[in-house]
Amino acid sequence: MKKDYPVPAGYLERETEVKKSRFIARVAPVGSRDELKDWLEKAHQDHPDARHICWAYQIGRPGSAAEAGMNDDGEPSGTAGKPILNVIQHKDMGDVLVMVIRYFGGIKLGAGGLVRAYAGAAESVLSEVGRIVHKPVKAANITMGFADEQPLRHWCDVNAAELESISYGSSVTARVLVPEDQMQTFTAFCDSHKLNYRFET
Repeated sequence: MKKDYPVPAGYLERETEVKKSRFIARVAPVGSRDELKDWLEKAHQDHPDARHICWAYQIGRPGSAAEAGMNDDGEPSGTAGKPILNVIQHKDMGDVLVMVIRYFGGIKLGAGGLVRAYAGAAESVLSEVGRIVHKPVKAANITMGFADEQPLRHWCDVNAAELESISYGSSVTARVLVPEDQMQTFTAFCDSHKLNYRFET
């Protein structure tokens, strides 16, 4: 079983200034390349006049991330994306994207100055963003009677499961995201209430 690991609790933005250059750092939780593209597109829409939008990301568990990447976006190679990724790895956080938007202030910073500025911007936002623990989950589809909805909602609240969707017809159908460490409790609950459930593969 995959271990739990910290991920950003949400989106956060922080701005720093180095020798008149503005560095706007954004952190966002990402679980796929599509989400990564969406966040990058938004950054380009929000800041069409920025000189550089550099970024790094890591998806999966820190230390053995399934996927990681970085981009210097025109800055000298290794002076932007890599320092950002180094800070992400040092923070021991997964499923995370950090973008740093730079408005050039007219004073060149040099390679060492750029590394410090981008790492500092990433540090400023990552040190402030909240963390939540990512727990591996399994999705289950449940069919039940109307009287069973409230007990199921209560079970989800108590056991940190997420009632993702519910629909009403001749019976009630629900999709629940069950933490992997609560699987046995969940199946016992369903069996005791005679609920039909099926795990998605």
